[in-house]
Amino acid sequence: MDKTIDWQLYRSFLAVLREGSLSAAARVLGLAQPTLGRHVDALEAALGISLFTRWQGGLLPTDAARSLGRYAEAMASNAAALERMAAGRSDAPSGVVRVTASEVVGVEALPAMLAELRLSHPGIVVELVLSNRAQDLLQREADIAVRMMRPQQAQLIARPIGEIEIGLHAAPAYLAARGEPAEVAELDGHSLIGFDRPSAFVREAAKRMPGLSRERFGLRSDSDLAQLALLRAGAGIGFCQLPLARRYGLRRVLPEHYGLSMDTWITMHEDLRHNPACKAVFDALVDGMRRYADA
Repeated sequence: MDKTIDWQLYRSFLAVLREGSLSAAARVLGLAQPTLGRHVDALEAALGISLFTRWQGGLLPTDAARSLGRYAEAMASNAAALERMAAGRSDAPSGVVRVTASEVVGVEALPAMLAELRLSHPGIVVELVLSNRAQDLLQREADIAVRMMRPQQAQLIARPIGEIEIGLHAAPAYLAARGEPAEVAELDGHSLIGFDRPSAFVREAAKRMPGLSRERFGLRSDSDLAQLALLRAGAGIGFCQLPLARRYGLRRVLPEHYGLSMDTWITMHEDLRHNPACKAVFDALVDGMRRYADA
């Protein structure tokens, strides 16, 4: 390789890798299929490797393509972050801001805050990414994150929100029908709602609240939203954030035995501190999440 490879070739390669065929990738990028094919051929020639195996169902990526794909994803993420930063350089807050949060916070807490934000700053476009996996702000997978842990990276701006407590809860209708456990041992006679596959957070929480293993749950889901829906439907006893439990009239069970406080933070890459749109969203989430935690 004796010259710099055009980013467009990597962009086309990444689209084909994601979509699995030239035709599907061409539709996504708005390019002609032959043009996309020439881009892939040119990248293979420039790199001196084969990226795809052609078959009747489309294109199969080679091992080299899968390895290269990780770097192309990072390039695409950085390019998108560059565009978002450039769009926010004007004095008036405008442009695209990518926000990540857990499923339950993203659905139950953030919508009201974002609706209020859009009324004040209609020029800001928010991309909301809901995932219980921590998106990497340093790699610009997102611009701003709502996290239930203190960030460790020095390159991040972090504003503490306070603690949000989690406890065991159940719907009043369930407790009226099944009775309210007065002791931990009485949970054995109840329908318990919990996780299916333990995450790092769940494993850490289990150390402080022993006795609730996967095998004891009669209803299992790794979706916090599904667990909340089961609680509200009166399906059993499970964990819920206290602000949500109060909102939906759930009753706390065995508070002296089961409780966990989560440090909550709003975080942003320090390079975005002077971006008007990112700053407006950051401040709105700090204010909104503090009100949510105190609700």
